[in-house]
Amino acid sequence: MAKKKTFKDYTALGTFSAELIIKNLAYFIFLGLLGIVYIANTHYSEKKIKSIQKIEQEIKKYRWEYMALKSEVMKNTKQSEIAKKVKSQGVQSNRKTPKKIIVK
Repeated sequence: MAKKKTFKDYTALGTFSAELIIKNLAYFIFLGLLGIVYIANTHYSEKKIKSIQKIEQEIKKYRWEYMALKSEVMKNTKQSEIAKKVKSQGVQSNRKTPKKIIVK
């Protein structure tokens, strides 16, 4: 009749399994290091992605600001807007057509 195995029997290392682990210890350490590098790479890439997204938001904000300033400058440089601003100083635009000078 077979002896009933206990939890301790399942967790105890036999001589064969102990030899197998010791023989392949370098391989297990290598796998552990690969796991650590994989986790570190994941954290690094997530940090970079968050940084890129933050910079993209800043670029969008500055682009909107640039577009607003550009449209304001375009409006202020129209001839009619300039005429309104200098009217208070007494400067008027010349409505006459220019005279053509002919040199013989």
